[in-house]
This record gives sequence, structure tokens and C-alpha cells, in this order.
Amino acid sequence: MVRLQELVAWCDALLQPERFRDYSPNGLQVEGRDEVRLLVSGVTATQALLDAALELEADAVLVHHGYFWRGEESRVTGMRRRRLRALLANDVSLIAYHLPLDAHPEVGNNAQLAARLGLRVDAPLNAEGIGSLGHLPEPMSGEAFARHLADVLGREPVWVDGGPERIERIAWCTGGAQGYIEQAAAAGVDAYLSGEISEQTTHVAHECGLHYFAAGHHATERYGAPALGERLAAEFDLQHRFVDIDNPA
Repeated sequence: MVRLQELVAWCDALLQPERFRDYSPNGLQVEGRDEVRLLVSGVTATQALLDAALELEADAVLVHHGYFWRGEESRVTGMRRRRLRALLANDVSLIAYHLPLDAHPEVGNNAQLAARLGLRVDAPLNAEGIGSLGHLPEPMSGEAFARHLADVLGREPVWVDGGPERIERIAWCTGGAQGYIEQAAAAGVDAYLSGEISEQTTHVAHECGLHYFAAGHHATERYGAPALGERLAAEFDLQHRFVDIDNPA
């Protein structure tokens, strides 16, 4: 058991959200009971995740995608009312970290994805530390790397075959980070990996001479929140459960 404010302060110290210009508030978004015995982590604070957390009798929910996004509808009606009511009526806290959980070099989404894929990190992709530059343990064809992604992540990636015969240097950034592809190309990599693809991404990949892999927003970001949850369980006297609400996007 740990006090809620102590848990959030520890996360803030680890992830340093003040370093980021983010699209939503980081840290404690909805305050529940004072003490946390069971923490449920997930990727996105959907109703399905909240329902699962309530069934497990969780005291707090930790996610990558929380609420109160910039430019989002601010009225608490419909879906938003139901989600917030589930938390407030049951005295359950919602804790969310967006960009800070992408960037952390150990529990972050990009670091955790790299560990599962066997990618070796050389440097950050950009000044904020979101995304990475690195290389494969050994050169691999684009087709072979696409199969590797499918085997590890459990879904077929979208592959734009625009690069060299063998991939050695690679950049990656989880989630909806396809817009970083030109930064990746400027760094001289053979391939760029992210979660989503836009119409223009295909053209940029071909014209800049690199492979592009879109492996799924959810699929690439389902490792940071549970890694942070496990770190918290080890640091404090609490239980942790990861609930994966699958999403094909």
C-alpha cells in the first residue's frame, strides 16, 4: 500500500513531465482514494479498461492515453460523463503520462519497444528525446524485418519498400509519430518505424530513400505503462495488473 500523492510524486520525479510541451496534463488527472493497494495499467483510459479495473477492485488506473486533450470537447456529457462517473463514483484515481512515457530511456514506450525488437539505441531522434536512432543487431532485408515485427507484435505491419536492400541503421518512434519521418531521413537511416501511416508518409519514404513500417499505434505503445506499473510495484508495497484492451489501429 502507498499513499496516492507519494506514488504520483515518485512518477513525476522519474518521468519529469515539466520537460515536455504536451497535449494533455501529465500525472494525476482524476483523484480517488488516498491509498493505493492495486494499480491497473493500460494503454488508453477507455470505458472497457475502467470496467476491468473496477472488476479487479483497483484503487488507481495508470495509462499512456488519458483525458483532457488540447482542443477536445470540454463538456462532460455522454461518453465523457460515463467514464468520469465510473472513476469518481468508485473513488478510483486516473494517472496518465503521455510524452514523458514515450521518452523515458528505461520504462518508456520507445525503450521498451526497442528491447522487444532487439534494436540497439545509439541516440535520441530529436531534442526532446522522443524517438530513437539506432541499428539492428545484424543487417536485415525489409521483408525480413516486416516478418520480425509481425512475430513480435502479433500483427502485420504496413511496409513501404522505399529503402536499400539491407536495413542496418533505423529510427523509431511509437504511436502517431509518422510526421518524424523526415527527421529520420535527415539522420541517414535505412528505415523508420512508427505506429501509424498517413497518405504523405508513403511518398516521403520513397522520395527520401528509406523503408517505412507502420506497426500500429496501440501495438507499439502497449509496453510503457505496464513497465512503469511493474517499477512501481517493485518500489512500493502494491499489486499491479496490466489489462490489454486490444485496438487494431
